[in-house]
Amino acid sequence: MKTSLSVVALVVSLAAVPASADFAVNIGAIGVIPNDSSSSLSTIEQVAGLPTGSTSVAVDNNVQLGITLDYIINKNWTVELIAATPFSHDISVKGSAINGLDIGKTKQLPPTLLLQYHFDTGNDAISPFLGLGVNYTRFFNTEVSGELNDALGALNVITAQDKTRLDLTDSWGVALQAGINIDFNDRFGLHAMVSKMDIDTTGRVKVNGNTIQKVDVKIDPLVAMVGLRIKL
Repeated sequence: MKTSLSVVALVVSLAAVPASADFAVNIGAIGVIPNDSSSSLSTIEQVAGLPTGSTSVAVDNNVQLGITLDYIINKNWTVELIAATPFSHDISVKGSAINGLDIGKTKQLPPTLLLQYHFDTGNDAISPFLGLGVNYTRFFNTEVSGELNDALGALNVITAQDKTRLDLTDSWGVALQAGINIDFNDRFGLHAMVSKMDIDTTGRVKVNGNTIQKVDVKIDPLVAMVGLRIKL
């Protein structure tokens, strides 16, 4: 269902763009603040003698350089593409006696395409907007931590000769957005926005290619940006 909604949003956005549209670019700080939840680490709970359902996964915040491109159709409609330098996240255990145990780290890029509606405020320099679109998140450079390897070794799950790996699946989801553009003059202005993104992934801890722990993670972050707006 999520993918179907995402495709519909993407098609609507692209179909609305005429050749006569103008451009603006927004450059500034962009932060990802996960609202994470996950299934429990059942295998780790079992081998460590922890209560069933007592653990989950936490993903930390990160701030990067955001670069978003606006395709201005008219005073009310804009298509925006959100991009950024790669976000880096530490992944850890949440809950029980091993709360805070470092699982690993990953990088991700979440390009997002949105169709925005800009409200008429009676002042052309101030343009609040709402957006709806589609997000694709790609995870890469994912690594298992030494702390997790040490814990698995202490529990006799792995030996020193075993090779461990952490894999995360990519994600498609819907994105919602609210924000405002404030013009300083004909060329420069302020861009501020916050987006709610539907980002889900499945993580697998593998030993010698075999999955020993699978966990479904809802990251579902708030993505906030403040930056300089430049009309091209």
